[in-house]
Amino acid sequence: MNQYERGKHAPDFATLKRIAELLDVPVAWFYCEDDLDASIVDAAHQLTAEQKQALLSFIEQLRQQP
Repeated sequence: MNQYERGKHAPDFATLKRIAELLDVPVAWFYCEDDLDASIVDAAHQLTAEQKQALLSFIEQLRQQP
């Protein structure tokens, strides 16, 4: 883990997936470039499938606004 944190080695996807499961975050969380994006990804991860669909519909409505 220390070598991952220092950037000496990068975990493969299977390892990253196991770490994400232990931390209860989606794998995408590790690839977020800032804290806001990571918070959004984490919040969406905790929703039900129905809630995620509603969130996606809401986001699509926001994107259509001028």
